Amino acid sequence: MSRSLAAEDEPPVLDYETGAAAAPAEHAAELRLWLRLLTCSTMIEGEIRRRLRERFDVTLPRFDLMAQLDRTPDGLTLSELSQRMMVSNGNVTGLVERLVESGHLSRRKAAHDRRSHLVALTPQGRRAFRAMAVEHEAWIADFFGDLAPGEIDGLMALLGKAKASTRRAVAAPADANDREENP
Repeated sequence: MSRSLAAEDEPPVLDYETGAAAAPAEHAAELRLWLRLLTCSTMIEGEIRRRLRERFDVTLPRFDLMAQLDRTPDGLTLSELSQRMMVSNGNVTGLVERLVESGHLSRRKAAHDRRSHLVALTPQGRRAFRAMAVEHEAWIADFFGDLAPGEIDGLMALLGKAKASTRRAVAAPADANDREENP
């Protein structure tokens, strides 16, 4: 049978991990782990985006911005928000503008720096966010509902080690570059 006919008989690739899982000997365990993490993350994020849009007519970035502000009742500057959300100031500015227009955020000059503005949730914004947050938490619990509490604890511990390993590896090239530039 020709290769093109065999390819037609194969099931379509469903996610990042499927291709690597089909031929594990051809892929390092670390790559397969990365693809599994990416697949889980992508599936969960996509479903949260869909549910937020359908249930509350809100985007995930708006939800994330409101979550940051819910934790800081006195408000944050746009720079602080962009740092916490790990996005550019331009991305935050657009989100803030739309949420101010909808009545979910207020904006005022920062007392410590008149060039900066503080944004905060309005009472309407806080009520809306907290309603979303309750459902969001239930969705997350449902996604991981098949895991026992001990399994969740074990996975958290392993992911903590993976995070520390990643931080070390990400920092290492910068350290090596510094040594090369400053012998």
